[in-house]
Amino acid sequence: MPGLTHLLRTTLLLCLFAIPAHAAQDDLQQQLLPLQQQWAFINYQLPESKKEEAFTALEEKAQALAERHADRAEPKLWQAIIISTHAGVRGGLGALGMVKKARELLLQAETIDAEVMDGSIYTSLGSLYYQVPGWPLGFGDDDKARSLLLEALQRNPNGIDPNYFYGDFLYRNGETEAALAALNKALQAPARPDRPLADAGRREEIRTLIAKIQTNG
Repeated sequence: MPGLTHLLRTTLLLCLFAIPAHAAQDDLQQQLLPLQQQWAFINYQLPESKKEEAFTALEEKAQALAERHADRAEPKLWQAIIISTHAGVRGGLGALGMVKKARELLLQAETIDAEVMDGSIYTSLGSLYYQVPGWPLGFGDDDKARSLLLEALQRNPNGIDPNYFYGDFLYRNGETEAALAALNKALQAPARPDRPLADAGRREEIRTLIAKIQTNG
């Protein structure tokens, strides 16, 4: 049966070409997981006095991974998340250069694959735009922040992070009723089995913000 033989050979060739790409993706995810887990540990469990040094070391690891996979969006996204979180720990004018670098990495990641990690690029960009000071000190812009956060929610409507950051943004802009709705939706987000510490820390942040809104209005 020549036709069947040809089909089997073609299928085998397709499989052989597909396996390396799949393996490369799985390998990258395995390399990203320690960064994600260390970020959560530093951010949620490490004492404040030790976070600066720990984030500095983690930044170096993230940069090395991003350089090894320059054609992939995920390492740039996580490098940006680590840098921006580190900037929040450092604070002050010295943090502005860090958040600008984080934004540039996110924009680079967007050009590679805007859909990566359920649109997390837009969640991260949106959170920067509403938390960074506006002109002349920084690039903060609430209109851009709202647009980006809504874009993130279109891609991941039930995710814990996009709903949390949108709720926090709404609260800071005086939209308390809508903020509570977003935050309560964030609490109902499905668990991420490979990121239990990050989920636990984020849920605690959500509950704290809900309590603050209910107390202060």
